[in-house]
Amino acid sequence: MSNEAVNSVSDDPLKSVADALDAAAQAAKGGLEEVRSSASEALPAVGSFLSRLTYNACYAVSYGVVFPAAFVARAVPKENAAVHGFIDGARAAMDLVDEIKPKPPTIITP
Repeated sequence: MSNEAVNSVSDDPLKSVADALDAAAQAAKGGLEEVRSSASEALPAVGSFLSRLTYNACYAVSYGVVFPAAFVARAVPKENAAVHGFIDGARAAMDLVDEIKPKPPTIITP
């Protein structure tokens, strides 16, 4: 440090404190700007991460359900009473769903 810097610090201690507070305020403002820019850059990355996480979770659940069901379905012989019962039950359930679903309004033209 030069003698001038030491003299200016020792000559006016309130000026030194004011300069230090001003420097701290400027640093805080700069830090806030950096935090804002970092946050605006991080939000798309977080959204992308959550989207990928959701996709992978749904993929794993559906694979975990469909694969064993398909494996069991292929293991059961096709021509027996159990398979015919499953097929007839599935058709009856689909017919019931068709009956329950609201029907589109019919348009009567004169």
